Amino acid sequence: MTAGATETTYTPAEYLARERVAETKSEYRYGRIVAMTGASLNHNRIALNLGGELRQQLRGSPCEAFTNDLRVRVSQTGLYTYPDVAVTCGEILYLDEHVDTLLNPVVLIEVLSPSTEAYDRGEKFEHYKRLDSLREYILVAQDKVHVERYVHQGDQWVMSELSALDDVLQIDAINCSVRLGDIYERVKLSNDATAAASDSPGSTAGSSTEA
Repeated sequence: MTAGATETTYTPAEYLARERVAETKSEYRYGRIVAMTGASLNHNRIALNLGGELRQQLRGSPCEAFTNDLRVRVSQTGLYTYPDVAVTCGEILYLDEHVDTLLNPVVLIEVLSPSTEAYDRGEKFEHYKRLDSLREYILVAQDKVHVERYVHQGDQWVMSELSALDDVLQIDAINCSVRLGDIYERVKLSNDATAAASDSPGSTAGSSTEA
């Protein structure tokens, strides 16, 4: 969800000082502060639906779900960003006493948009792969019923896809399952996208990528 980067470079401390008083959110990449664009209604509904479902299922467990107001830092690359949904398990590690920057997510979820899809699939995923704690990465389309799940297995990330409203997204790392119909509740899709989702025979196996 980015608009554009400034030419000036900043230290991480300078970024955090600015970010903590800013009215809008920005990422920090390679010394640059990158403004994040506003999310669509569909985007917000999907993120809230997923976050709410996971939060409910995780009650009483050692895991907890957070929405995109909580910043995540990839210590190995220096990226600071705001995933749409992040899940931690066990002790939560924060950057500092401000308790606003997470270091050890187990599951990260991004809702795709036209301006960020390539970034979320490519460069951002490469950053996320460097997180030792991360076990699953999930991408959710907002213009059609389609979910991609990437699972860290050995030195690879194995991808599977779901594209029917009756399909169930199984997130093994946190022992949760969410029906796609619940993820897309109240989400406005085109007639073609809705028809395709209804006619889909179910999930299909995907390819794997190197970690």
